[in-house]
Amino acid sequence: MTITVRDKLPAGKLLRVGANGPEAVDTADLSQGRVALFGVPGAFTGTCTNAHMPSFVRSADAFRDKGVGRIVCLTVNDPFVADAWAKSTGADKAGIEVLADADGSLTKALGLDFDAPPAGLFGRCKRFAALLKDGVFEVIEIEDSPGQCSVSAGEALLEKV
Repeated sequence: MTITVRDKLPAGKLLRVGANGPEAVDTADLSQGRVALFGVPGAFTGTCTNAHMPSFVRSADAFRDKGVGRIVCLTVNDPFVADAWAKSTGADKAGIEVLADADGSLTKALGLDFDAPPAGLFGRCKRFAALLKDGVFEVIEIEDSPGQCSVSAGEALLEKV
């Protein structure tokens, strides 16, 4: 079942690269205050790199001006790829946390997993953007196709804050 408005963010663990290597991030950490959460099919893929992430980099300050405390990108990649992608897109400088759902367990719990064999994508996350308040989904927008970035773009989500 796909996550909907008023649902709670499922419990789980994500990964990021810390000072001493990979470290776990509990989803409970994302359940405090207002959080903009967006998911991508994969780091370094075309639409993710050229449209989706840049839309959040451009709008990061405006989210903060509207009281959003954290901006988090979820990607079904390993934490090293997520870290390299954050640096290559400027997400790290914009204060966007790129967290790895390496085994796809959170993506599955959200009901947002998909496969696209012709593109070599398996167990990936549907492109989405959401606003959470204290761990509860206030808004969730899911793209119909992984190659689209319209309802899930940073600017589109910003209009709903």
